Amino acid sequence: MSLSPRLRKFVLTAHITFAVGWLGAVAGFLALAVAGLRSADVQLVRAAYLAMGMIAWYVILPLSFAPLLTGPILSLGTPWGLFRHYWIVAKLVITVLSTLILLVHMQPISPLAGVAAETTLSSGDQLQARIQMVAAAGAAVLALLVATTLGVYKPRGLTPYGWRKQQERRTLSQP
Repeated sequence: MSLSPRLRKFVLTAHITFAVGWLGAVAGFLALAVAGLRSADVQLVRAAYLAMGMIAWYVILPLSFAPLLTGPILSLGTPWGLFRHYWIVAKLVITVLSTLILLVHMQPISPLAGVAAETTLSSGDQLQARIQMVAAAGAAVLALLVATTLGVYKPRGLTPYGWRKQQERRTLSQP
């Protein structure tokens, strides 16, 4: 399957927008998580966890699924292929794992936001969940930065499948 140049540019634009939007939303979430953990201002802590709940459910979660759709479409519609290059496989694995880990880490977000909505959080309340939010968001930022870097630098290296496909093309092109 090959994408027309116009469609390829559209899918590429969508893919980059979703992936970088996901990274930016997680970075914002991380800033709120750090503020919620470190601040002594009760209103700021409360606002941070309420905002984190909304950002997680309405921005980060939807944005995490978008690259899972646009990435394979883009790779299958271009000469890069989905399983021909290690950097594409690595990006796919990072994206899938990040999305799965996000789904697991969505569970403590709602209760934490609920506690913040109903009561004031003191410095010791929900401490483990608050630390978990900072750690998970920090790890997610790092993972998404690695995926972005792989997409920009495209390190060399064919997978065994990619190598076989390349040999097949060379054999077919020779008279």
